[in-house]
Order: sequence, then C-alpha cells, then structure tokens
Amino acid sequence: MALRLRSTLPSFEGATRWLNRTPQPEDYQGQVLVVHFWSISCYICHDVVEQFNAIRDDYQAKGVRFISVHQPRSEAELDLAAVEKDAKENMLLTQPCAIDNDHTIVDRFINEYVPGYYVFDRKGEMRHFQTGGKGYERITRALDRCLSEGDEA
Repeated sequence: MALRLRSTLPSFEGATRWLNRTPQPEDYQGQVLVVHFWSISCYICHDVVEQFNAIRDDYQAKGVRFISVHQPRSEAELDLAAVEKDAKENMLLTQPCAIDNDHTIVDRFINEYVPGYYVFDRKGEMRHFQTGGKGYERITRALDRCLSEGDEA
C-alpha cells in the first residue's frame, strides 16, 4: 500500500546515482513538489512522458518542484548507463532523477506502480497520489489546489 494522504515527504537519501543534479532539501522544502516514479521497461511511462513533461514545464514556471525516481523492475534494469540514456534521450527528464537500484527511496514511499505520481504541499504533506497513464487533470487540479493555499497551507 502506498503512502496515505497527509503522509510526510520521505527522504531522498540512498539513491544509487542522481542524474541532472542532486536535490538538496532546501530545493523543495516549503515548495509544492511532484515525485514521479518510472521504469525503463514501462511502456506506459514512455507513452505518457510527453504529457507529464508538459505539466512539469508549465508548473515549474509556477514554482512547483519535480523529482523523478527510476524504479527498476528486473535485474536488466540495473544498468546505470542504460537508465541514464533512457532518462535523458527518451524520457527527456530535466529534473533531478534518482536511480534507485536498491529500492531505498521506493521502499520509503511504499511505491508499487510505475508510473506513479505523488503531490506534496508546501508543508511536505502528501495531497495526491495516482498511478497509470490517464487522468492527468487530477494532478493539475491537485497542484492548483496546493498552489492556491499559499504559505498558510
């Protein structure tokens, strides 16, 4: 079972490697944050990445932070070079991206599905969770709600 609503944002420590840059807590604390789980072998992740990246680009301009986590689903997905190539060339991930070969971050989130999306408010509380390749308007509604709450959330 995934995190429950209002759960506190888990730590991102323990990634096998970070792509793009290693986020520091001050990069996202006090900010609305989306955590995105994906896998190199997930065809849905690849089919919907353009839509996800459009949301990322739109909402980054509004101050929302994004972090992606690669969740390997088999031994074949532990190849760091292959994951990095997929993240940069196919997924076009520009946000910090953890390669989590040991499932350290995955286990903290109790995440079972890719793609998986977690929205956290400015207080670091989870406000929305969803999986799969449909219903992105629910993510944008959650982001809009968190942004409208301001610093008083």
